[in-house]
Amino acid sequence: MLGWLVGSLFFFYAWILRVSPSVMVEELMRDFHVGGAIVGNLSALYFYGYAGMQIPVGLLLDRFGPRRLMTAAAGLVAVACLLFAWSHGLAGASVTRFLIGAGCAFSLVGAMAVAGQWFPRERFALLAGLAMMFGMAGGVFGQAPLRMAVNATDWRTTMASVAVIGFGLMLAAWFFVRDRHRGSGGVGAVLVGLRRVATNRQTWLNAVAGLGSTGPLLAFAGLWGVPYLQAVYDIDRVTAGSVTSVTFFGWGVGAPLIGWLSDRIGNRRTPLIAGLLMSVLSLVAILYLPGIPLWGVGVLCFGIGFGGSAQIVNFALVREHNPPQFSGTAIGMVNALVTGAGALFQPMVGWLLDFGWDGVLVDGARVYSVGAYHMAFSVLVAGCIVGILCAIVLRESPDFGGR
Repeated sequence: MLGWLVGSLFFFYAWILRVSPSVMVEELMRDFHVGGAIVGNLSALYFYGYAGMQIPVGLLLDRFGPRRLMTAAAGLVAVACLLFAWSHGLAGASVTRFLIGAGCAFSLVGAMAVAGQWFPRERFALLAGLAMMFGMAGGVFGQAPLRMAVNATDWRTTMASVAVIGFGLMLAAWFFVRDRHRGSGGVGAVLVGLRRVATNRQTWLNAVAGLGSTGPLLAFAGLWGVPYLQAVYDIDRVTAGSVTSVTFFGWGVGAPLIGWLSDRIGNRRTPLIAGLLMSVLSLVAILYLPGIPLWGVGVLCFGIGFGGSAQIVNFALVREHNPPQFSGTAIGMVNALVTGAGALFQPMVGWLLDFGWDGVLVDGARVYSVGAYHMAFSVLVAGCIVGILCAIVLRESPDFGGR
């Protein structure tokens, strides 16, 4: 249990780092003399590192077990955070942001690997959901509380302080994570597993469904929702961050609940489809229904998170549609596309905002119109719809009688 808890806390930490640029947008644009597209790309480099490492992470965990890998990864993240805080050029910040994402790639999959090794199958979706809850708590902490830390000091001091958590996780992983079993064989055996998982149609349907459902979380709540709410409601950044952080609260509540429900009723597809529909309808309401009060936006943000958290079922489904010895690889492939939503949608929204920018600058930072935000966020709605279509054609879990 302690090993799973360390992995879940690592995911908490990963989410703080994942969303941290959303409360530093103006400072990053000012310090590095860039616009929204570049800040979107800088933030998305986390996802390039994270998503790009998911398949190797899955393969490595299947072969070597989680203990040593999670220890090294937490140490890498801590060092990269320090270097990011000390960066005075865009190139250095970009490299270290990428390394932060690459190290954090071992967090959720590591927690799931520990759960898969030490707990029975019928508890997997619940434990995966609880690990996701830790991550969403990190997402909440990385919004308004982190912004208050930035206000009290500055973004560089805040990031240097956050690095200390990584060194603590490194020690905890070494002392508390244990490998129940490891794989065997060389590169050939690894490639066999990769080919087996990659040629399974259910793997890709789960992955694309997860990608679509994560777009609103990572691109709206994780980066661009804060300045959007500032533009629409004329509120300060801390208040806007507090509202968007409700999305992570909803995801944190929904992930273990939906995971438990799916395990309990012996059905994967129905909770998944219902949740994704709830998420996209909540997003559409925020963007296109006029006159919604700020508290109503908070309720809808909860709906985005709660419904989107049904994505946790994708991890259980892909594990059950592939051989047990390749479960890490299968989960890693799905998580690659799930996290790839950030790498795809964060810079895409930033690029569309720059495309619709009308030239307004405030203290050297670009300010975008509400219309530009609406146009840019339409890609998130489209991604959600594609995800729902993939969820509809998924097969039910073979453990629950699916064919």
